[in-house]
Amino acid sequence: MEFDLDSFSARDWEHPTDADPIRFAMVGLGWWTREHAVPAVENADYCTTTVLVSSSTEKAEEAAADLEGIEGTLTYDEYADGAATDAYDAVYICTPNGLHRDHVEAAAAHDKAILCEKPLEATVEDAQALVDACREADVPLMVAYRLQTEPVARRARELIRDGAIGDVVSILGHMSDTILDAADETSWRFDPDLAGGTTLNDIGIYPLNTIRFILKEDPQAVYARTESEQPAYEGTDEHAAFQLEFPDGKLASCTVTHSATVTSSLRFVGTEGELSIEGLFFPNTQKVLRVSGPDIESEYQPEPVDQMREEFDYFANRLQRGLDPEPDGEHGMVDMRVIRALYESAERGQRVTLDL
Repeated sequence: MEFDLDSFSARDWEHPTDADPIRFAMVGLGWWTREHAVPAVENADYCTTTVLVSSSTEKAEEAAADLEGIEGTLTYDEYADGAATDAYDAVYICTPNGLHRDHVEAAAAHDKAILCEKPLEATVEDAQALVDACREADVPLMVAYRLQTEPVARRARELIRDGAIGDVVSILGHMSDTILDAADETSWRFDPDLAGGTTLNDIGIYPLNTIRFILKEDPQAVYARTESEQPAYEGTDEHAAFQLEFPDGKLASCTVTHSATVTSSLRFVGTEGELSIEGLFFPNTQKVLRVSGPDIESEYQPEPVDQMREEFDYFANRLQRGLDPEPDGEHGMVDMRVIRALYESAERGQRVTLDL
């Protein structure tokens, strides 16, 4: 079998149209929105930012001062009450996890398409409520898993689907960063009510969801262990190791920590070879994909893409074409239930089966 990766970074989802750009309201103006989301949309092909929503008018206006094309600067209350709804078509929600539900429900009530950061919420119950609100209002909801529009992850999925390494037997994943270099212990990420957890649900979701995406399968059982050392992590998780059991005996073993050097990797071992990706989970980093099998022996270092731009352009292009974007709310709910099971397993010290 031949494997053609000449168009490694091709947007296999892209179908240009003559439709007007999708106009975004950015809900939540923390560092991720200002430093990643807004610049991504500025460089995007199919969307633009027209409204900024924050905790205060002053914060929204301050962010708007450096941008062109902003038609509205709103507080959360003004946004919820329906101000400036004629100035935007869709919302990007990037607030603390425990506030997602209110902002999603407001967007659904205003008949706006929604791109909501992951995880969907701090609890399974609130996540399900916001998914239900979108379904009842018949508005598109996409969960912001930017790895699903990352070309390297998409090519890896194709290679594995086409049998480049035979049948997958085991998967190894890792992600680590140093969150306390960017935030102190007063950050919402250390507040269980706002975050839902600190490490497993914040960065553990990256290997979890990317493995699901590449395999196109969901785990059937999990086992996890968490540890905490620094005072900031008292009562929550700093380091975690977890195992995911997939159909046909496949096992994934992952480690994540908020207190180690910034690095990430994902490795699939099959009956006839292996595929690994270095640097996958962080935006704008150099990705290295290595694949070894009976019909392929290659290393690829494609030019990095802006993962956020890919995500926004995909979402907007789907809306322009009248198509619901993926991954949708039900897909996100699987991760919510798996993460809950991982925390349950870590607390009980036992394997937990899943009924997804």
